[in-house]
Amino acid sequence: MNETTKPEAAQPERSARRDIYDWMQCIVVAIIVCVLLFSFFVRLVDVVGESMLPTLENGDKIIVSNLFYEPKQGDIIVFRKDEYRDQPLVKRVIAVEGQTVDIDFDRGIVYVDGEPLDEPYIAEATTEEQDFIGPIKVDEGCVFVMGDNRNHSTDSRTETIGCVDKRCIMGKVYFTLYPLKNFGSVYK
Repeated sequence: MNETTKPEAAQPERSARRDIYDWMQCIVVAIIVCVLLFSFFVRLVDVVGESMLPTLENGDKIIVSNLFYEPKQGDIIVFRKDEYRDQPLVKRVIAVEGQTVDIDFDRGIVYVDGEPLDEPYIAEATTEEQDFIGPIKVDEGCVFVMGDNRNHSTDSRTETIGCVDKRCIMGKVYFTLYPLKNFGSVYK
């Protein structure tokens, strides 16, 4: 036997070790990527309550990102209002800074800058006044938010929440991750 020739039994053992090492390396890299992704770029948030029905359901897990985000009318956002509740809130942006919101509760119509909103996403017409006395001009650096389930939502119509400071916004909702029956984009 030549000294440079290796026993044939050692080859499969080395190949198996190399495969295990490669798999472990892939798993570690995947874990690191997930940790970085969910730490700096996106968040997974649970929907609590039924204020966003029929768009989002209680218990939905949604992907949220604040990366290069500037709130726009119609966006669904997640924000914190610790004075109201220590859990993040999910609502739809109805108006942004400088716009004026008014609501005709008799007809159930929301107006922004005098124009009625086309809202095919709401569960029912807006008839609950809560604390709202309008019209309200949205302050600089704030947004006016409402739930899609208008008559069962605590939102900017109440003094407790009011207009939401943009600094309290955790990000825009991009899609539902779980449950699988609701998987996909929330913007249809």
